[in-house]
Amino acid sequence: MDASPSHLTAQEFQQTDGLSDWRVLGNGASTWYAATSHREGARLVRALAGLAPEVDLDVDVRASGVRVRLPLTPEDGGFREPHVVAARAVSAAAGDLGLRADPGVVQDVQLAFDVADQDAVSPFWQEVMAYEPVGDEDLMDPGRRHPPIWFQGLDAPRPLRNRLHLDAVTTQPEAAAMLAAARSLGASRVDEHGYYATVADAEGNEVDILPLPEGSDRWSDGTTEDWRLTFAAMACYPTGTPREAADLAEAVAALADEAGLPVAIDVRPGLLTIDTGKDRWEMDEGYQPLAARIQEAARGLGLTADVTRPRFVQLGIDAVDIAAVRAFWRVALGYEDDPRPHLTDIGDPRQLNLVLFFQDLDPADEARRAQRNRIHLDVFVPHDVARGRVDAILAAGGRMVRDQFPEWCTIADPEGNEVDIAVSPGREERWLEKHPD
Repeated sequence: MDASPSHLTAQEFQQTDGLSDWRVLGNGASTWYAATSHREGARLVRALAGLAPEVDLDVDVRASGVRVRLPLTPEDGGFREPHVVAARAVSAAAGDLGLRADPGVVQDVQLAFDVADQDAVSPFWQEVMAYEPVGDEDLMDPGRRHPPIWFQGLDAPRPLRNRLHLDAVTTQPEAAAMLAAARSLGASRVDEHGYYATVADAEGNEVDILPLPEGSDRWSDGTTEDWRLTFAAMACYPTGTPREAADLAEAVAALADEAGLPVAIDVRPGLLTIDTGKDRWEMDEGYQPLAARIQEAARGLGLTADVTRPRFVQLGIDAVDIAAVRAFWRVALGYEDDPRPHLTDIGDPRQLNLVLFFQDLDPADEARRAQRNRIHLDVFVPHDVARGRVDAILAAGGRMVRDQFPEWCTIADPEGNEVDIAVSPGREERWLEKHPD
């Protein structure tokens, strides 16, 4: 199929000539190129800096490869010719560098909230997550690093506490400001615990805001002032041009490879974020000197950190049988166990999506265990791996709740926590078939 200059559906985009590297998900089109080092991925950042596309590109460099995304929002109305041109150019640049696409591994994760009164709930989450409203039903991270929130109507009252909650980790001054703002935006409950506070929106959906003690978000030495400890050690540098971003990406990649330590290098228009991943700075003492060398390199390039920008988001699930529930979600998300024996975390092996952790639920709390959560995850996967993912989830103890495959299906874990596995291509065509007028 040849691309036209008008709106393209997800299916039309994927069927366009020259786009075999790409898969349309929930937040645009993405691809993954495997690599053997940070340097290999950073070379793609350099190549893309010379493209000057008419649309945004998000580039996420890892030690094992690089993800490139053409972001879309609900307001964009679909893909256009500039997206096609940019996608082809990315594929050509990657090919010139000897990188091979493996698009079957990409996915987008979003949070879905069932709400009775969106107007009462949305401003709360906009503030505590530092998100922006997009369209009528969505909040999105302006840096496109954390999962969007989608609001839908609540079908019946579910007044008890969810078994899912979020952790919003940011810099200490930002956390204190978020807590104050949450109080003013209709928080139904605020429980302060010293290091963090648990805050509930007007309908009882909870978030832990942290850290609250002054000075708890940084190393104590004088060589890492640009960095903040938000579960991950993180530094954010505004950049004026794509070439500035490429200069910094290449410098960080070289330093990380020399240190033998994995980091995330996330390039967005106007901003580059370096992220060690959760707790790695505590697990390996090499991260602090690496951070100091990265800071020195960034300042040598004339860049100044924005220390208000670091943010980390994770999702907690309360469970009676943590082992069974954890095994389900490991398969549902394609995640790996945290190797530390005392933790229940699971994480994205490519450090592209949010961490999940599991904590004990009182077996005697039968009413709460029986109630459906008001929060669930939507996981958008490539169309050509969706059936295999669904089958694997069911084999891991999942129970099919609603089956609308190939568009989407809802599967519950052994304790009733739900995930939607969703496929974007073909949705618009099926809708038009059902609504010909």
